[in-house]
Amino acid sequence: MNKFENYTSDPDVALMLEFQKGDAQSFEKLMRKYYPRVINFIYRYGLNRHAAEDLAQEIFLKIHKMGPAYQPKAKFQTLLYTMVRNSALNAIRNERKYAVSLDEETETEDSQQSTPLEQILDKEKSDRIQAIIHELPENQRSAVILKRYEDMSYEEIAQSLNCSVKAVKSLLNRAKETLKVKMAEIIE
Repeated sequence: MNKFENYTSDPDVALMLEFQKGDAQSFEKLMRKYYPRVINFIYRYGLNRHAAEDLAQEIFLKIHKMGPAYQPKAKFQTLLYTMVRNSALNAIRNERKYAVSLDEETETEDSQQSTPLEQILDKEKSDRIQAIIHELPENQRSAVILKRYEDMSYEEIAQSLNCSVKAVKSLLNRAKETLKVKMAEIIE
């Protein structure tokens, strides 16, 4: 039995293994798929857009350099978001100047199809939620971002955060309760 057999069904792991064999296009496919998602994760985690772009580039450079030594011990996405989370935390701790500006625009496909008033209301709501998420403790914030914005399973989040599935559920429940209380305070 091949030691990588459990994860070769993951198309991203397969791309990394192809990259490891010298197929540069495989790495480019991974970047095209994940680069915007990584930037958004970092941005939602609390860094400004410019810092998120710089950090995303650094992360993909690390992945590129790890190519020859890459050994799939989990899904590629789990490895990637573990690196992203750790890098974002380090950047926040080391460089407070990267703090996010809640005035900064993030445009989505849906925002182009709604009326200007709906866009303003959606933006206000999004900004409030983003600010509240940013105030959550680090593990709760990571769990919420991975679940809500990256649509990861409890198991994938647990691997990324290096904790149990039960701990992930607890983190998400505590975050949900905090979000309810804080949103209720804003609405009142």
